[in-house]
Amino acid sequence: MRRFHLFELEDQPWFPGIVRDLATDYLHFIEMRFALHRSIVPRLAEALRATGSREIVDLCSGGAGPIPLLLEDLEREGITVRATLTDWYPNVPALERTRAMSNGRIAFVAEPVDARAVPARLTGFRTLFNGFHHFAPADAVAVLRSAAAARQPIGVFELSRRTFRTLVPLMLTPIFVWIATPFMRPFRWSRLFWTYVVPAVPFTCWWDGIVSQLRAYTPAELEALGRAADPDVDWQAGLVPIGTTPGLATYLLGYPPRL
Repeated sequence: MRRFHLFELEDQPWFPGIVRDLATDYLHFIEMRFALHRSIVPRLAEALRATGSREIVDLCSGGAGPIPLLLEDLEREGITVRATLTDWYPNVPALERTRAMSNGRIAFVAEPVDARAVPARLTGFRTLFNGFHHFAPADAVAVLRSAAAARQPIGVFELSRRTFRTLVPLMLTPIFVWIATPFMRPFRWSRLFWTYVVPAVPFTCWWDGIVSQLRAYTPAELEALGRAADPDVDWQAGLVPIGTTPGLATYLLGYPPRL
């Protein structure tokens, strides 16, 4: 199906911060509980070895995404890295918890960071996990061009795909949120209120989840965006299976020429 760049609630500046944070908490919980990132670990490990990078600058981190488990999986691959988490709307309480449990391997930036213009002080292998679809084509090119101009490698990894197979299960997202919420930590009365009394979190995850699929880029589109950003960068895109599920993850890797 063709791409539709509809709006996601969490992207809107007027959207209540507490609901945004609770929604990204849910996404972090699902990513950690089911290790949905695991299929891309070999690709990222290969890219880190090829570039010699041992610092990750994660963009659009939300509530920390898969980063804690990702660092553990990379270590099992023989690669020890540190990560700095950033976001335009950082979920500071979640990022604080992640940093506190990381034994000094994860830091975060509390101020908004624009993925299209990453501050020069943040150097390392840039990653986006399930965040690249938020950007319309012109902004997506700007994200990739920012990395290329700074001569920083970049990896884009997406679970969202524009297929009916991925859309249909998302219709049940509110049920998944209601089931998962009692198991999420830390316990917060506000989480219960905005999930069960006023179901803003289930609705947000449902709407944004569907829109994420419609916004997703194909591998060919990702490569085209990369070439538009900088034709001198080695852009590699493709699909990898998501564990034992029937799903596929999309990726784009960019290797700037060495200085």
